[in-house]
Amino acid sequence: MFQKSRFRSHNRFQGGNRHFGHSRPKESIQASKYVNKTVSLENSFPEGIYVNQIKSFAEFPIDSRLKENIASHGYTLPTPIQDQAMMHIINGRDVVGIANTGTGKTAAFLIPLVNKIIGNRSEKVLIIVPTRELAVQIEDELRFFSKGLNILSLLCIGGASINRQIDALRLHPNIVIGTPGRLCDLIKRRFLPLADFHNIVLDEVDRMLDIGFIHDIKFIVSLLPINRQSLFFSATIPPEVTSVVQSFLKNPVTVSVKVKETAHLIEQDVIRVQDKNQKVEKLKSMLREEEYKKVLIFGRTKWGVERLSTTLQKHGFSAASIHGNKTQNQRLRVLAQFKENQLQVLVATDVAARGLDIEDVSHVINYDEPSTYTDYIHRIGRTGRANKQGKALTFVM
Repeated sequence: MFQKSRFRSHNRFQGGNRHFGHSRPKESIQASKYVNKTVSLENSFPEGIYVNQIKSFAEFPIDSRLKENIASHGYTLPTPIQDQAMMHIINGRDVVGIANTGTGKTAAFLIPLVNKIIGNRSEKVLIIVPTRELAVQIEDELRFFSKGLNILSLLCIGGASINRQIDALRLHPNIVIGTPGRLCDLIKRRFLPLADFHNIVLDEVDRMLDIGFIHDIKFIVSLLPINRQSLFFSATIPPEVTSVVQSFLKNPVTVSVKVKETAHLIEQDVIRVQDKNQKVEKLKSMLREEEYKKVLIFGRTKWGVERLSTTLQKHGFSAASIHGNKTQNQRLRVLAQFKENQLQVLVATDVAARGLDIEDVSHVINYDEPSTYTDYIHRIGRTGRANKQGKALTFVM
C-alpha cells in the first residue's frame, strides 16, 4: 500500500513561507496589458503549432502499474510539456522545463521519477517548492500516481511539527517534498542527509527568488551529490534565475512550450473606477451576476484582503479569505470549502497565486493591481485551466 498517513501532519499548510514579508517596488504596468479579448476554443490550438510526439501515456516506457494509475487519474493524452519533457527525464537527462501555469508540469516530473523508484527502491527524490500550498498540491498529485506502489512520501513544511517530520525521516521516505526554510532546518539538525538524494526538482524557482529563498536554495544545492539528476520547472525564467540554472544543472535539455505570455483561454479586461468606494460597490454588483460562480479575488495586503472578505460577508456573499495571518487550520478549511464549491468567493494575497490547482474558477479579479506583470500572469493562471475558458478582470483607478 502507498503509505502516507503517518508522515502527514493535520496542519499540512503550515509554514515554509517565512520570507513573505519580502517587499518589492511596484512595477508600472500599462492597463492595456490587462486586456485580451481574442478567445476562441475552436482556434485555441491552431493546426501546425504543436503536435504531440507521444499519442498516449500508454506509449511511454514506464511500469504497467504506473500506467494503470495514470489512466485511473483520467490522464490519456500528454500535455505538451509532459510529451516533450518526460522521455528526457526517463533517459536520465537534466531538464529545464518552461510552460504556462496549469499545463501539467507537476505530472511531467512526478511520473518519470515514480517510475525510476519502481525500478530501484534505493532512489530518493527531493522536491523543493516555494510555498506550502504547492508542496501539498504536489503530494496530492503524487498520491494518485503512487497508489499501491509502496512508495513513501513526506511533506517537510514549516509550522507543522518538526518532531513528527524527524520521526518520519527515520523511515527513509523515497520522496521528500518541502519548502526551503524547513528543509534547511532539518539539514542543519542533521536529520536530512542530502548525500542520499540523487534526484532533485526545483519547482517555481522564480517565485523562490521573489520571496527571498535564494540563499537557502544555494545552501541546499551545495550539499547535494555531484552525481545527480536535476530538474528545473517554472512558468518564467527571469535573468536573475539564469545563474542558478547554470550552477544547478549539467548539460540540460531545455523544453519550452510557452506560446504566449498569458494563457490563451483567459479573456482579460479592466474595470475602471474613480475611487475605493466605487470599486467595492462595483465588485458587489458584479458578484451578484449569474456568471460569477466561483471567483478568486486578489488583494495586495493581508489586512486589505481580510477587510474585503468581511465586507462581502456582511453583504450576503459566501466569502472567505486566505493570507499569512490565518492559522493553518483556517487556511485548510477555507481552501477545502472553495474547492468543494461551498464558497462563491475566495479573497487572497499573492501567496495563493502559485500552487493552487482549483477546478472551474470562473473568474480571477485583481481587486488590487499586482506588483509586477509576472505576478499578474500567475494570478490569472488560476482560471482558464485544463483547456477551459476563464475570465480575468483588473480594477484600475
